[in-house]
Amino acid sequence: MIKVRGINKSFGSLQVLKNVDLTISKGEIVSIVGPSGAGKTTLLQIMGTLDKPDSGKVIFEGNDVTKYSDRKLSDFRNKNIGFVFQFHQLLPEFTALENTMIPALIGKKDRAQAIKEANHILELMGLSDRKLHKPSELSGGEKQRVAVARALINNPMIVFADEPSGSLDTENKDELHSLFFKLRDELNQTFVIVTHDTQLAELTDRTISMKDGIIE
Repeated sequence: MIKVRGINKSFGSLQVLKNVDLTISKGEIVSIVGPSGAGKTTLLQIMGTLDKPDSGKVIFEGNDVTKYSDRKLSDFRNKNIGFVFQFHQLLPEFTALENTMIPALIGKKDRAQAIKEANHILELMGLSDRKLHKPSELSGGEKQRVAVARALINNPMIVFADEPSGSLDTENKDELHSLFFKLRDELNQTFVIVTHDTQLAELTDRTISMKDGIIE
């Protein structure tokens, strides 16, 4: 489904990624592990089209998205890719329902339809009774589940997660990890997860180990 081929990326004189090749299949949950500075997050951002490689290709279902214009790439990202970050990045002035809806509204989806779909996803997350609460009224685990709901609202091809459980306590961490597998089983959702959590990495279908900008 997704292929990266010959990806190189440098920041100044520091080469962060060195000729990286990787293939992700539909319905896989893949973890990317390695020490700090290995290039994990840079690879995730390039795969997620948030950054561009110096050379190489990122191919989604046969289409080389590295050739897209910024505008076309932004539209592609909104419709096909979901993101979950370590610190949820919810907008504090909006409710859980409104935060979930934002990517759908950006994609010009009808508001009533966006509300219906956001309600459905929040129910799937076990958050129906918390949907009108703002982030300040939610626990850390609830905030991260809202972030997952937001990532899923446009039915993306793939969800990229960068240390998604890094700020959670053990109970909430376990619940979030279980949620990823529930979503894969029920929605055939694909996840690529950068993590330092060895427990999560051991649960995933495949673990990619990185060191010094290469896949070991």
